[in-house]
Amino acid sequence: MSRLIVFLVLLGYCGFAVASDCVVLLHGLARTSVSMSKMERALAEEGYHTANIDYPSRYYTVEQLAPMAIGEGLQICRSNDELARIHFVTHSLGGILVRQYLSTDDIPELGRVVMLGPPNQGSAAVDKLDGVPGFDWLNGPAGQQLGKGEQSVPLMLGPATFELGVIAANRSIDPVTSAVLENPDDGRVSVEDTKLEGMTDFVVVKHSHAFMMRMRRTIELTIRFLETGSFGD
Repeated sequence: MSRLIVFLVLLGYCGFAVASDCVVLLHGLARTSVSMSKMERALAEEGYHTANIDYPSRYYTVEQLAPMAIGEGLQICRSNDELARIHFVTHSLGGILVRQYLSTDDIPELGRVVMLGPPNQGSAAVDKLDGVPGFDWLNGPAGQQLGKGEQSVPLMLGPATFELGVIAANRSIDPVTSAVLENPDDGRVSVEDTKLEGMTDFVVVKHSHAFMMRMRRTIELTIRFLETGSFGD
């Protein structure tokens, strides 16, 4: 066996990104794909194909957004004839869209999923601030479904049946919202409420909900989980 072949085999065993793996990136509520652009660049540098999806998070329900956003991501990834696996990296609402989609549809090529600050058990902030003027307008139909009440979509969905890594944050830049959340929290969701039964690994970073997806530590942990199935901490 030549040295080149041995080298390539060793690369495979070390968990390096397979060139034909694709990552679908899904931003959070009231954000755009720009918020995931730094993560997207880092993934591309590691050899992943990427599909950074921009979807109208404020104008539709979770049930409507899931096939809309994820369908587009799957289409982009599947346009590559060399496709092996499709991974997901999501922020906030994006993680609930993945859970919603997988509750009704199968993704044969599904690889690993990393959720950043997902309200997997709902967010008490939605219930507490629902009557505040402008809350409905800012968060839209999907935002109303992310609480802990009877209309909570996250609480209606089942446990993870796929390789899932959850990254929670424990710093807040919003004292008003944090006041109604269980501590520690990231300003939008408590650390405890990001957890999901069946998740493979869990880690907490010292950042806020709004900016965690841009931070070096979060990006490093995300890439490590996609490559190895563990955060390694």
